[in-house]
Amino acid sequence: MEPEQMMQKSGLGNHGGCVLLFWLMALTGGCAATPRGQVVCGIDALTRDHFRVLEGRRVALITNQTGRDREGHRDASLLAGAGNFKLVCLFSPEHGLYGNVDERIGNTLDSETGLKVYSLYGKTTRPTDAMLEGVDTLVFDIQDVGARFYTYSATLGICMEEAAKRKLRFIVLDRPNPVTGLTVDGPVADADHFGFTAYGPMPVTHGMTFGELARLYNDAWGIHADLLIVPMEGWRRGMWYDQTGLPWVNPSPNLRNLTAATLYPAVCLLESTNVSVGRGTDQPFERFGAPWMDGRQLAAALNARHLPGLSFMPIEFTPQNSTFTGQRCQGVQILLIDRERYKPMRSGVTIVWMIHQLYGDSFQLAKVERLLQNHQAMVAIERASDPKQIEMVWRSSLKVFEELRLKYLIYN
Repeated sequence: MEPEQMMQKSGLGNHGGCVLLFWLMALTGGCAATPRGQVVCGIDALTRDHFRVLEGRRVALITNQTGRDREGHRDASLLAGAGNFKLVCLFSPEHGLYGNVDERIGNTLDSETGLKVYSLYGKTTRPTDAMLEGVDTLVFDIQDVGARFYTYSATLGICMEEAAKRKLRFIVLDRPNPVTGLTVDGPVADADHFGFTAYGPMPVTHGMTFGELARLYNDAWGIHADLLIVPMEGWRRGMWYDQTGLPWVNPSPNLRNLTAATLYPAVCLLESTNVSVGRGTDQPFERFGAPWMDGRQLAAALNARHLPGLSFMPIEFTPQNSTFTGQRCQGVQILLIDRERYKPMRSGVTIVWMIHQLYGDSFQLAKVERLLQNHQAMVAIERASDPKQIEMVWRSSLKVFEELRLKYLIYN
């Protein structure tokens, strides 16, 4: 049975202009039979099916160092050696094809395949006509971390837009949300903040995979690309990445483990301010501090808030690069003691609120809005007498997103 027939038989078909490709195992409940810890990603399903949906096509692959199969083989090499279609070129997002650059990057060549690599984090963030010459299909295979301001989700949307303009097929090889697909939290981004760190009106943590986000973008946000999803098998919404059996590959230079990725939505609110988030140390996003902080005072104050799943320990560190390079900082080490109870946005806004309360004008509070991306929530942080009050300002808009999101979920 052909994929299109399978979709019609399943009732999934064309939904809001978004065509979904589900393999037979997924349609017949095969996902549920996959043993826990044996998650099959889109690239593995595509390879297993001998790249059938790409047969005869001219493909551009959007990927980076996270685009690997279960055995660690690069998707670029797998596609280049397939033989039943032509891999024309590669596109890389922020941090480059190998995920080791923390600045703007130009076009390069991939040493293994010899293919041109067009940077989508250099002079442009969009594939151009020249880059897409001779291409009829875009394939996207990148690992997300589940946070709105992680720029790979914007790269997904932008590339879908360009595919729709040119009537190119767009295929997403799906991967897990590493911090589960359950946490949907935080203020929805204001329209005047939309851009490369806020592709659209979504909360800080969206609780979706890239395949699911692509469905939402395509239908609810009106892209209407010729979209195909190659879904995972065996993944459940409550799974953390270390329960999938998949090898961890740093999605960017400063997210080096699952703990950092879990804490990232909270700690990254400080990224634009005059606070070090641990870049230039061995534990970025697991600590934060500044020369003007008192680590013992701050740790005691945050521990007194009894944030679920977290504990704070005073620390001193000296970043070797980034904010406060070579300067001795005091701050806190964050101990993630119960990730199931942890609330990323309650934690993030409480941290911001407490720093403001303790250190006043020494802290560049206004710059938090660059990543919080919601003015009403920013005002609430400034004015709240208790940080528990802050969450109330986004409850109604968050509920609207949660209801919208349900239409586009693929996995239970």
